[in-house]
Amino acid sequence: MKTTVHLSFDLDALSSWITSFKQTSPTPISRGEFGARVGVPRVLDLLHRLQVPATFFVPGHTALTFPEAVRAIAAEGHEIAAHSFLHASPVGMSREQELNDFIAAEEALKQVAKVKPIGYRSPAWDLSVNTLSILAERGYLYDSSLMADDYRLYRPRINDEVQSDGRVVFGPNSSLVEFPVAWELDDFVYFQFMGKPPLNGLRSAEEVGAIWWAEFDYCAKHVEGGTFTLTMHPEVIGRGPRIVMLERLIQRMKAIPGVQFSRMSETAERYNQSMPMA
Repeated sequence: MKTTVHLSFDLDALSSWITSFKQTSPTPISRGEFGARVGVPRVLDLLHRLQVPATFFVPGHTALTFPEAVRAIAAEGHEIAAHSFLHASPVGMSREQELNDFIAAEEALKQVAKVKPIGYRSPAWDLSVNTLSILAERGYLYDSSLMADDYRLYRPRINDEVQSDGRVVFGPNSSLVEFPVAWELDDFVYFQFMGKPPLNGLRSAEEVGAIWWAEFDYCAKHVEGGTFTLTMHPEVIGRGPRIVMLERLIQRMKAIPGVQFSRMSETAERYNQSMPMA
Protein backbone atom coordinates (compact mmCIF):
# COMPACT_ATOMS: atom_id res chain seq x y z
CA MET A 1 0.00 0.00 0.00
CA LYS A 2 1.65 3.23 -1.16
CA THR A 3 0.81 6.63 0.35
CA THR A 4 1.80 9.86 -1.37
CA VAL A 5 2.43 12.91 0.81
CA HIS A 6 2.06 16.42 -0.61
CA LEU A 7 3.57 19.22 1.42
CA SER A 8 1.96 22.40 0.14
CA PHE A 9 2.68 25.97 1.21
CA ASP A 10 0.52 29.02 0.45
CA LEU A 11 2.92 31.97 0.28
CA ASP A 12 0.28 34.64 0.79
CA ALA A 13 2.73 37.11 2.37
CA LEU A 14 1.11 40.58 2.28
CA SER A 15 -1.69 39.70 -0.12
CA SER A 16 -4.07 38.03 2.34
CA TRP A 17 -3.73 40.93 4.79
CA ILE A 18 -4.39 43.49 2.07
CA THR A 19 -7.33 41.74 0.42
CA SER A 20 -8.84 39.02 2.61
CA PHE A 21 -8.45 40.73 6.00
CA LYS A 22 -8.35 44.33 4.76
CA GLN A 23 -5.66 45.26 7.27
CA THR A 24 -2.91 47.45 5.83
CA SER A 25 -1.40 49.13 8.88
CA PRO A 26 2.27 48.33 9.63
CA THR A 27 1.75 45.49 12.09
CA PRO A 28 -0.42 43.17 9.95
CA ILE A 29 1.75 43.94 6.94
CA SER A 30 4.77 42.88 8.98
CA ARG A 31 3.05 39.60 9.82
CA GLY A 32 2.79 38.87 6.12
CA GLU A 33 6.39 39.91 5.56
CA PHE A 34 7.51 37.33 8.13
CA GLY A 35 6.40 34.63 5.69
CA ALA A 36 8.83 35.72 2.98
CA ARG A 37 11.57 37.06 5.27
CA VAL A 38 11.76 34.25 7.83
CA GLY A 39 9.29 31.49 6.99
CA VAL A 40 10.46 30.70 3.47
CA PRO A 41 14.17 30.29 4.36
CA ARG A 42 13.27 28.03 7.30
CA VAL A 43 10.92 25.92 5.19
CA LEU A 44 13.41 25.64 2.33
CA ASP A 45 16.19 24.66 4.73
CA LEU A 46 14.00 21.93 6.22
CA LEU A 47 12.96 20.55 2.84
CA HIS A 48 16.56 20.60 1.63
CA ARG A 49 17.91 18.77 4.67
CA LEU A 50 15.22 16.09 4.51
CA GLN A 51 15.36 15.89 0.70
CA VAL A 52 11.61 16.13 0.12
CA PRO A 53 9.86 18.08 -2.66
CA ALA A 54 6.96 20.47 -2.10
CA THR A 55 4.45 22.63 -3.93
CA PHE A 56 4.17 26.37 -3.25
CA PHE A 57 0.99 28.24 -4.18
CA VAL A 58 2.13 31.80 -4.83
CA PRO A 59 -0.05 34.86 -5.53
CA GLY A 60 1.25 37.09 -8.31
CA HIS A 61 1.47 39.96 -5.83
CA THR A 62 3.83 37.93 -3.65
CA ALA A 63 6.06 37.12 -6.62
CA LEU A 64 6.38 40.80 -7.53
CA THR A 65 6.83 41.97 -3.92
CA PHE A 66 9.29 39.28 -2.78
CA PRO A 67 10.92 38.03 -5.99
CA GLU A 68 14.05 36.68 -4.30
CA ALA A 69 12.02 34.44 -1.99
CA VAL A 70 10.06 33.06 -4.95
CA ARG A 71 13.20 32.54 -7.01
CA ALA A 72 14.74 30.68 -4.09
CA ILE A 73 11.78 28.29 -4.08
CA ALA A 74 12.19 27.65 -7.80
CA ALA A 75 15.95 27.23 -7.46
CA GLU A 76 15.40 24.40 -4.96
CA GLY A 77 13.30 22.55 -7.52
CA HIS A 78 9.95 22.91 -5.80
CA GLU A 79 6.78 23.42 -7.80
CA ILE A 80 5.29 26.91 -8.04
CA ALA A 81 1.53 26.91 -8.58
CA ALA A 82 -1.05 29.69 -8.95
CA HIS A 83 -2.95 31.28 -6.06
CA SER A 84 -4.64 34.30 -7.71
CA PHE A 85 -2.99 37.68 -8.09
CA LEU A 86 -3.87 39.43 -4.81
CA HIS A 87 -5.55 36.65 -2.79
CA ALA A 88 -9.02 37.78 -3.85
CA SER A 89 -11.82 35.24 -3.75
CA PRO A 90 -13.25 34.61 -7.23
CA VAL A 91 -16.77 34.38 -5.82
CA GLY A 92 -18.67 37.41 -7.06
CA MET A 93 -16.25 38.12 -9.90
CA SER A 94 -17.52 38.20 -13.46
CA ARG A 95 -15.94 35.68 -15.80
CA GLU A 96 -13.93 38.50 -17.40
CA GLN A 97 -12.67 39.74 -14.02
CA GLU A 98 -11.63 36.26 -12.97
CA LEU A 99 -9.92 35.60 -16.29
CA ASN A 100 -7.97 38.85 -15.98
CA ASP A 101 -6.93 37.85 -12.47
CA PHE A 102 -5.57 34.55 -13.79
CA ILE A 103 -3.66 36.32 -16.54
CA ALA A 104 -2.10 38.83 -14.13
CA ALA A 105 -1.09 36.06 -11.71
CA GLU A 106 0.43 33.93 -14.48
CA GLU A 107 2.36 36.86 -15.93
CA ALA A 108 3.84 37.69 -12.53
CA LEU A 109 5.01 34.12 -11.95
CA LYS A 110 6.48 33.98 -15.45
CA GLN A 111 8.27 37.29 -14.98
CA VAL A 112 9.78 36.44 -11.61
CA ALA A 113 10.32 32.67 -11.64
CA LYS A 114 10.10 31.79 -15.35
CA VAL A 115 7.33 29.27 -14.69
CA LYS A 116 3.90 28.61 -16.16
CA PRO A 117 1.73 27.20 -13.39
CA ILE A 118 -0.32 24.09 -14.06
CA GLY A 119 -1.84 23.86 -10.58
CA TYR A 120 -4.20 26.20 -8.74
CA ARG A 121 -5.53 26.76 -5.25
CA SER A 122 -8.21 29.34 -4.66
CA PRO A 123 -7.89 31.95 -1.91
CA ALA A 124 -10.08 30.84 1.00
CA TRP A 125 -10.74 27.58 -0.86
CA ASP A 126 -13.74 28.89 -2.73
CA LEU A 127 -14.48 28.79 -6.44
CA SER A 128 -16.81 30.70 -8.71
CA VAL A 129 -19.10 28.97 -11.18
CA ASN A 130 -16.46 29.73 -13.83
CA THR A 131 -13.22 28.80 -12.08
CA LEU A 132 -12.87 25.17 -13.11
CA SER A 133 -13.76 25.82 -16.75
CA ILE A 134 -11.25 28.69 -16.88
CA LEU A 135 -8.59 26.40 -15.41
CA ALA A 136 -9.26 23.74 -18.05
CA GLU A 137 -9.27 26.28 -20.87
CA ARG A 138 -5.93 27.72 -19.73
CA GLY A 139 -4.25 24.34 -19.64
CA TYR A 140 -4.13 23.74 -15.90
CA LEU A 141 -3.67 20.16 -14.80
CA TYR A 142 -5.12 20.26 -11.31
CA ASP A 143 -6.97 22.21 -8.62
CA SER A 144 -6.67 21.98 -4.83
CA SER A 145 -9.64 23.85 -3.35
CA LEU A 146 -12.48 21.35 -2.82
CA MET A 147 -13.51 18.91 -0.12
CA ALA A 148 -15.57 16.07 -1.61
CA ASP A 149 -13.00 13.46 -0.52
CA ASP A 150 -10.21 13.28 2.01
CA TYR A 151 -7.41 10.97 0.86
CA ARG A 152 -8.30 10.24 -2.78
CA LEU A 153 -7.89 12.34 -5.89
CA TYR A 154 -10.93 12.82 -8.11
CA ARG A 155 -12.30 14.73 -11.10
CA PRO A 156 -14.24 17.81 -9.96
CA ARG A 157 -17.51 18.58 -11.68
CA ILE A 158 -18.27 21.74 -13.61
CA ASN A 159 -21.60 23.53 -14.00
CA ASP A 160 -23.38 22.13 -10.96
CA GLU A 161 -26.66 23.99 -10.51
CA VAL A 162 -28.45 24.61 -7.22
CA GLN A 163 -32.05 25.33 -8.18
CA SER A 164 -34.46 27.64 -6.40
CA ASP A 165 -36.17 24.75 -4.59
CA GLY A 166 -32.84 23.46 -3.30
CA ARG A 167 -32.49 20.58 -5.74
CA VAL A 168 -28.97 20.12 -7.09
CA VAL A 169 -28.33 19.19 -10.70
CA PHE A 170 -24.83 17.84 -11.06
CA GLY A 171 -22.76 18.82 -14.07
CA PRO A 172 -20.22 16.70 -15.94
CA ASN A 173 -16.75 15.91 -14.65
CA SER A 174 -14.00 18.26 -15.72
CA SER A 175 -10.62 17.20 -17.10
CA LEU A 176 -8.89 18.51 -13.98
CA VAL A 177 -7.49 16.45 -11.13
CA GLU A 178 -8.67 17.53 -7.69
CA PHE A 179 -6.43 17.36 -4.61
CA PRO A 180 -8.95 17.61 -1.76
CA VAL A 181 -8.20 19.92 1.13
CA ALA A 182 -9.46 20.07 4.72
CA TRP A 183 -9.39 22.60 7.52
CA GLU A 184 -8.11 19.84 9.81
CA LEU A 185 -4.96 19.74 7.64
CA ASP A 186 -4.35 23.50 7.48
CA ASP A 187 -1.96 25.27 9.85
CA PHE A 188 -3.80 28.60 9.71
CA VAL A 189 -6.84 27.62 11.77
CA TYR A 190 -4.71 26.10 14.52
CA PHE A 191 -1.98 28.68 14.86
CA GLN A 192 -2.87 32.06 13.39
CA PHE A 193 -4.14 34.45 16.05
CA MET A 194 -6.68 36.94 14.71
CA GLY A 195 -8.18 38.05 18.02
CA LYS A 196 -11.65 36.63 17.48
CA PRO A 197 -13.35 33.31 16.74
CA PRO A 198 -12.86 31.13 14.84
CA LEU A 199 -9.22 32.17 14.41
CA ASN A 200 -8.14 32.33 18.04
CA GLY A 201 -4.99 30.40 17.11
CA LEU A 202 -2.07 29.70 19.41
CA ARG A 203 -2.47 25.92 19.68
CA SER A 204 0.67 24.08 20.70
CA ALA A 205 2.86 22.57 17.99
CA GLU A 206 2.77 19.19 19.75
CA GLU A 207 -1.04 19.09 19.74
CA VAL A 208 -1.28 19.94 16.03
CA GLY A 209 1.46 17.48 15.17
CA ALA A 210 -0.53 14.73 16.89
CA ILE A 211 -3.67 15.66 14.93
CA TRP A 212 -1.81 15.63 11.63
CA TRP A 213 -0.13 12.32 12.43
CA ALA A 214 -3.49 10.71 13.25
CA GLU A 215 -4.86 11.87 9.89
CA PHE A 216 -1.80 10.53 8.05
CA ASP A 217 -1.84 7.26 10.00
CA TYR A 218 -5.44 6.58 8.97
CA CYS A 219 -4.64 7.36 5.34
CA ALA A 220 -1.58 5.10 5.31
CA LYS A 221 -3.35 2.17 7.00
CA HIS A 222 -6.81 2.30 5.45
CA VAL A 223 -6.69 3.96 2.02
CA GLU A 224 -5.03 2.01 -0.76
CA GLY A 225 -2.88 4.39 -2.81
CA GLY A 226 -4.03 7.32 -0.69
CA THR A 227 -2.83 10.90 -0.97
CA PHE A 228 -2.18 13.05 2.07
CA THR A 229 -2.08 16.81 1.49
CA LEU A 230 -1.01 19.32 4.13
CA THR A 231 -1.74 23.02 3.59
CA MET A 232 0.69 25.35 5.34
CA HIS A 233 1.68 29.02 5.24
CA PRO A 234 5.31 30.13 5.72
CA GLU A 235 4.19 33.01 7.95
CA VAL A 236 2.47 30.46 10.21
CA ILE A 237 4.43 27.20 10.08
CA GLY A 238 7.68 29.19 9.95
CA ARG A 239 7.72 29.84 13.70
CA GLY A 240 10.57 27.89 15.31
CA PRO A 241 8.69 25.26 17.35
CA ARG A 242 6.33 24.58 14.46
CA ILE A 243 9.22 23.95 12.08
CA VAL A 244 10.62 21.49 14.61
CA MET A 245 7.22 19.76 14.77
CA LEU A 246 7.00 19.58 10.98
CA GLU A 247 10.48 18.06 10.76
CA ARG A 248 9.55 15.34 13.24
CA LEU A 249 6.33 14.65 11.36
CA ILE A 250 8.12 14.31 8.02
CA GLN A 251 10.75 12.02 9.54
CA ARG A 252 8.03 9.76 10.98
CA MET A 253 6.27 9.63 7.62
CA LYS A 254 9.50 8.81 5.77
CA ALA A 255 10.08 5.88 8.13
CA ILE A 256 6.86 4.17 6.98
CA PRO A 257 7.44 1.65 4.13
CA GLY A 258 5.76 2.65 0.88
CA VAL A 259 5.45 6.37 1.67
CA GLN A 260 6.62 8.79 -1.01
CA PHE A 261 6.73 12.60 -1.18
CA SER A 262 5.76 14.30 -4.42
CA ARG A 263 5.11 17.61 -6.09
CA MET A 264 1.40 17.85 -6.81
CA SER A 265 1.97 18.28 -10.55
CA GLU A 266 3.81 14.96 -10.70
CA THR A 267 1.05 13.13 -8.85
CA ALA A 268 -1.58 14.71 -11.13
CA GLU A 269 0.33 13.54 -14.20
CA ARG A 270 0.48 9.99 -12.83
CA TYR A 271 -3.24 10.12 -12.07
CA ASN A 272 -4.02 11.15 -15.63
CA GLN A 273 -1.96 8.28 -16.96
CA SER A 274 -3.62 5.69 -14.73
CA MET A 275 -7.14 7.18 -14.79
CA PRO A 276 -7.57 8.85 -18.19
CA MET A 277 -10.77 10.68 -19.04
CA ALA A 278 -13.30 8.34 -20.70
